[in-house]
Amino acid sequence: MLIIQNSNKMFFLFILFFSTLISISSNSWLGCWIGLEINLLSFIPLMMTPNNLLNSEASLKYFLTQSIASINFLFAILLNLFLMKNFYFNNFFSIIINSAMLMKMGSIPFHFWFPNIMDGISWFNCFILMTWQKITPMILLSYYLNFNFLYFIMIFNVLIGAIGSFNQISIRKLMAFSSINNLGWMLSAMIISENLWLIYFIFYSIFSFIMCFLFYIINIFFINQLFFFNMNFLIKISIMINFLSLGGLPPFLGFFPKWLIINYLLNNNFIIISFTFIMSSLILLFVYIRIMYSSLMFFSFKLKWFKIFMKNNTLIYIYFFNFISLLGMIISTFFF
Repeated sequence: MLIIQNSNKMFFLFILFFSTLISISSNSWLGCWIGLEINLLSFIPLMMTPNNLLNSEASLKYFLTQSIASINFLFAILLNLFLMKNFYFNNFFSIIINSAMLMKMGSIPFHFWFPNIMDGISWFNCFILMTWQKITPMILLSYYLNFNFLYFIMIFNVLIGAIGSFNQISIRKLMAFSSINNLGWMLSAMIISENLWLIYFIFYSIFSFIMCFLFYIINIFFINQLFFFNMNFLIKISIMINFLSLGGLPPFLGFFPKWLIINYLLNNNFIIISFTFIMSSLILLFVYIRIMYSSLMFFSFKLKWFKIFMKNNTLIYIYFFNFISLLGMIISTFFF
């Protein structure tokens, strides 16, 4: 799946991974900021491909948004240092730092760049943007949480993630809004405990990887390509299974981390938040099911000369992914 033609890309990928580790293991705010900057400067060459204008546009947008967020972050750190001389919890500064981190990860109300950029990059970069690029901002957010501020952010994240995915034609934008929706869940998990966040994040990364991998091997970017396409029926079924898993439908594995979070929220009387989360999940599932129904039920052209050739090992991967998604209920029952 790695679309890496040269050692150059490999080098930047390595720096991308390392910069995250620098950020989250740093013991000063300045170190965190440096890690974020290295991360930004190593992801931009990964996005750039010389023969695609969309990629260049996306990388420029990405650079602008991330650098603005970095400036805000640095500004808050330095201001706090000058005015307070130390880092006592302060409402104003915590909101600035939280906002910078939310902008970094493409959360509400700074989410407008996220679907736009997702729409212009390859599936592999989409996967990195949806998963790996969320780690640093999340960890830094957990150092300086402002719960009253994040309460509303979580609710709006899940709602806008669900409602924004309604009229999408591009699958990449759909995945972007799904990512925004999952950010709401991840923020609540982070407020509960970092271990729960880690569990949720790992599950979410697995499902994002599966979806991006499936769309990558059949080279699909728009929803109408799912309809009139002489596609292997197995692939359509596996896309459906993993879509439902990503939405969090109970028999699948994707429901398991959401179950943990809802369980905790209800035990601690966060009724409104859990109600909003569950309702937004229903909306997302409706969108996914509508796409998959059309894809599976529509009359699709079968052209005799149009064959999609897949090596056997990709089919094995797909079977494996489906097995993972369908294993959900068994694992959950073992757990509880």
